[in-house]
Amino acid sequence: MFENKTKVLLILSQDVLDRARVLAGKATTALKLPVSLQIVLRALIGEGLKREDNPALLANIEDQAKAVRHKRSLVRRAGELGGRLRNLRS
Repeated sequence: MFENKTKVLLILSQDVLDRARVLAGKATTALKLPVSLQIVLRALIGEGLKREDNPALLANIEDQAKAVRHKRSLVRRAGELGGRLRNLRS
């Protein structure tokens, strides 16, 4: 099933992780098979990619992209401010 594998680092909020764990538990009960968190996440990603034209999915992607841009901007500004403070002290 996974002949061509690669690894990724996925950072999730605790809420999303908890919801995925609940889904894994429900699937384990319903299917009477062990269902891991990894299986659930792979299924969710796979199903989400099938719905690439879904407006809600696109809105979620946009929100996350904007959040990343904002966070990077804050880090960049903090770094510039730190550099200015060091120059003033010199």
